[in-house]
Amino acid sequence: MLVGEDKPGIGGEPLPGQKLKPKYSVFPAGMGSDAPAWVAFDKQALQILRPLEQTTEHLTYGGFFLALLSLQETMKAELQNQVLSFDAYVEEEVPDKNQELYRIRHCKIYFYLEDDTIQVIEPRVKNSGIVQGTIVRRHRIPLPPPNEDEYYTIHHFNINTEVIFYAQRYKITDCDQFTKNFLRKMGVRLNPPASRPDDPYTKERQKILDSMNPLRPYERIDTLKQFLEHDGHVLRFFCVWDDPESMFHDPRELVLHYYLSDDTIDMKEITPANSGRDAVPLFLRRDKLPKYAPTGLYQPGTITARTVLNVFGNLVGNRGRYILDNRKTGAVHQEFYRDSDLKIGEVINVWGRKILLCDCDEFTKDYYRTKYGIEDFTPVAYKTPPPPKPEKTFPLYTGFGSEEDSLCSCKGLLPKPPQKDFKKFLEKDRSGLESNILRFLAKFVMDSPVDKDRKFIICYFLSDDTISVYEYTQRNSGILGGKFLERGRIKKPGQELFKSEPSEYFKAQDLFVGARVCFHGHNFLLVDADEYTINYMEKHANEFSVADTGFILKKLKDIAEPRSREIRQVFAATDPEHTKVIAYEPFRNLIVSITDGAFSEHEIMTIGRYYGVKEEYETDLHLLLAVAQEQLKKNSFENFGQLSAVFVYNDREKCGVLPYQMCRTICKSFKLPLADDLLEAVLTVMKMTGMDSHHPFLLKKSNTCLFWMICLARKNDLICTSYSFWITVSAPKLISC
Repeated sequence: MLVGEDKPGIGGEPLPGQKLKPKYSVFPAGMGSDAPAWVAFDKQALQILRPLEQTTEHLTYGGFFLALLSLQETMKAELQNQVLSFDAYVEEEVPDKNQELYRIRHCKIYFYLEDDTIQVIEPRVKNSGIVQGTIVRRHRIPLPPPNEDEYYTIHHFNINTEVIFYAQRYKITDCDQFTKNFLRKMGVRLNPPASRPDDPYTKERQKILDSMNPLRPYERIDTLKQFLEHDGHVLRFFCVWDDPESMFHDPRELVLHYYLSDDTIDMKEITPANSGRDAVPLFLRRDKLPKYAPTGLYQPGTITARTVLNVFGNLVGNRGRYILDNRKTGAVHQEFYRDSDLKIGEVINVWGRKILLCDCDEFTKDYYRTKYGIEDFTPVAYKTPPPPKPEKTFPLYTGFGSEEDSLCSCKGLLPKPPQKDFKKFLEKDRSGLESNILRFLAKFVMDSPVDKDRKFIICYFLSDDTISVYEYTQRNSGILGGKFLERGRIKKPGQELFKSEPSEYFKAQDLFVGARVCFHGHNFLLVDADEYTINYMEKHANEFSVADTGFILKKLKDIAEPRSREIRQVFAATDPEHTKVIAYEPFRNLIVSITDGAFSEHEIMTIGRYYGVKEEYETDLHLLLAVAQEQLKKNSFENFGQLSAVFVYNDREKCGVLPYQMCRTICKSFKLPLADDLLEAVLTVMKMTGMDSHHPFLLKKSNTCLFWMICLARKNDLICTSYSFWITVSAPKLISC
């Protein structure tokens, strides 16, 4: 072949007299070349392509090519796992044997729809002496000459036809139901199925094998079925052996394994800790266990699987004639333990040792329940109940260090520091706006006129159950305010100092409005709590009973039910206008009079909050701005120019308003020295005066921005003083309103 003989001419057209061999299936003009050839003739494919042909006027060449590639990928995905199966046979000559002149070999032809590949497989026949299996590996097979430049497609296959693969002729006799349905869908008219001839030599050989009778009958021992059905299935029994020869006559615990695959048994001993015995791998190695053991020693060859007989008995030339004895004359019969011999409460003989089966596992119970119908699996009590564990006692607290630290030195030779609840610390630590700190307002419980008006703030930290107390600073009181009690855990009063039990500390449930607590000899009365504390306790009502509305109402119902008439009269007298609303103070006094002090102040407050009518009030904008201005002045914040520029820059629509989240982000980015709650209040008020979720930082009416500045002015007396004031600076007009 000359170099470049297969190269086409300009534009891909063949040269005069040149015949190009296609690399893929043959397609009509305008079709792709990667899809199987039969796709071009599929009626459904033509229906899919017909809309594409109608829209080619509006599609460029690239658009039509992409649409065609999409169709091709769709068809490949649908046909990826679809294979056509044909039954065929090959007739080949056998010139070297007199027993057969020809041979019939049955095979399967598989046609893969996704890529037009073909595979021929011959089923394996036992003792055939022929290499069978895959005759033709999977690939595209060319047609026989003179069309060797083309390949087999789906339209070359039909029932009762012949195909030639590499000079080998295959006769197709039938196909499966899927192939028939697919060919009918393709429009192929199927031929009637043909009969498949049998191989004469194989048929004759089978007749000979069926007519043969064994000259020497023998017992067939087939354990393969049992092995295949029960391989890996093991019955497990828990046993005990009371060894009479041991020094202390203590029972020895064993585990018996019965292997269902070959009826063998092995045993393992459970060696307890500090028993003084050596741990051995097996108590009894795996083998069949005879029932009547130990027995006498047998000569080699006495116990065999089969028995033979000497027919001539050395009479003919001192040579014997041996045949298998089906009756096993003179054989030694041994009985071995089977699965039917093992059950709970049975005593088995393990080479002279009496082993008691006491219990079994769940698999063993299911096996006996299914096969033998046994339902009683009551275990045999063979273990003596363990003695009660002695209660661990700790010595008294010495007073040195903390109780937890001293207790850790008594739990081990190497003292370890006391462990903290790290999980609780992570869950209850301060996170964002969640402080997880309960704050209460308290006062002293004493008759001293100096101390009874002192106010304290008690902070309870939920992360580690610590408490700190701060005293509210009052002017001209003569008492220095500030930190009153360092943060730490506080013991409840009335406990013994030197004791072995750990002390009890104040918990969050011990603190509520109306509670009386004693911190290191100082008696406090909790008179109020902040809003976060009350909301937290109501949110976790399952932990705080004083904030559980259901529990409080149930307790109130039991107390107030006998006095229902009196309660109605009090309500009627308090609400003469029948507005169905009363003030909190009369309601509180009524609950106190009914319950006779059984309800705490916090419980009464919980009921009032549950049934209370929330009053809508307007936020004082001037007061809020005054507080914000005071904070800005104290922190000397003057970066208003850049702040205004950023607001103007983010107002892309030039509408004079910005979203809430963007305003908060900008303020946080400039580190505006305002508390989170104050900043949220300012933004909320501005949201109420703006549109939807936007805030008018650039007011449309006045078109001004507020800035805070500090100026130095010189008075007439030449005394330099500093003062602050608010001025309005004209801002550029953004949009006409």
